[in-house]
Amino acid sequence: MVAFLVRRIFQMFVVTIVAALLSYGLLYLVPGGPVDALLAERQNSGQDRINQADIQRVQQRFDLDVYLPFRFTRWLIGWPSGPLFGSVGADWAIGCQTPGQVRLVYPDGTFELVEEGCADYLTLAELEGRRVSRGVFFGDFGVSQVILRDRPVSDLIATRLPYTLSLMGASILLAILIGVPIGIYSAVKQYSRFDYTMTTIAFIGSSLPSFVFGIFAILIFSVLAQRAGLPFLPPGDAVGVRDYTIPWIGTVQAGSFLDRFLRFLMPVSVLTFINIAGWSRFVRGSMLEVLQQDYVRTARAKGVREQVVITKHALRNSLIPFVTLLAGVLAALFGGALITESVFNWPGLGRLFIDALGRNDYNVVMALLFINVVLLLIGILITDILYTIVDPRIRLG
Repeated sequence: MVAFLVRRIFQMFVVTIVAALLSYGLLYLVPGGPVDALLAERQNSGQDRINQADIQRVQQRFDLDVYLPFRFTRWLIGWPSGPLFGSVGADWAIGCQTPGQVRLVYPDGTFELVEEGCADYLTLAELEGRRVSRGVFFGDFGVSQVILRDRPVSDLIATRLPYTLSLMGASILLAILIGVPIGIYSAVKQYSRFDYTMTTIAFIGSSLPSFVFGIFAILIFSVLAQRAGLPFLPPGDAVGVRDYTIPWIGTVQAGSFLDRFLRFLMPVSVLTFINIAGWSRFVRGSMLEVLQQDYVRTARAKGVREQVVITKHALRNSLIPFVTLLAGVLAALFGGALITESVFNWPGLGRLFIDALGRNDYNVVMALLFINVVLLLIGILITDILYTIVDPRIRLG
């Protein structure tokens, strides 16, 4: 077991580095970056001439004036944290005193403007500059560049994390508690009316995208119910900004527990329904495969009760493929639901990821991607360990 864990941890480390390198490089190489956004903004405003100093200032703000390999190592491990000279990318202080001064960035937040006959030390308040990260491996994800400018990314994630954990945790738990028994019963009662009904519902839930269910839920339980004078659910947001009245319930105060609960119902119901469709189909297929094995028929031929055959002989072996799906639960708890959170304006990490992508807040995007990769690898490791518990024949070497 120890040798297995050491080997897997080393593999996880290598995969994390490769995944971070690829995602970081692709993110900065795709078109539509901050410089393109600045050019489009100036062109839309009717300005024919683009100030080169503005472009260089944007490059400086987003670390685009540093070559990509050194930009990546600075983000990953905080190196190089000091000044960069010559061909590896100098930090240019544009519009400070005279263009062309070399700005040396030091870890303590001070800057040195190096020019012949001029060497002034400026603080962060005196010169708008960048904060050098200690590296994500040391828990420093840098600062938000757009959404909450100059605020640590970790603080931004911490404010959104409770919303994602509550939404994803409740939906995944309900989906497992409901979907797994449905899948087992559908397999046991194969080709029954219940099996046909659940299979049809599962196909619908798996085929249609999540935003379709979200839009239909808003139309039915919010818009149409309110027009019909029936109790309705708020269409979005996690907390209301003003009081409102619901028929048969009365006045709901904004920010109260009832207000938060009513706004929580629709997104968690949509995610639960989609997850139930996936879990039930997967468990049903796995259970059907096990029920056709020889040892199950032998147990039935020996006169073992059907309930014992299902729970003791078939269920445990059918859980092996089920455990594989658990590898992604840890990452899903943190990553959130991108589309559902956007449809219901839920302030979770999924919506934060979409907003950061749209506004070119690279530090936020990379922090979320990096954490998701790490959590997914941890989930895969836990899954491999759970295999030995579900199936004693499996040994880790």
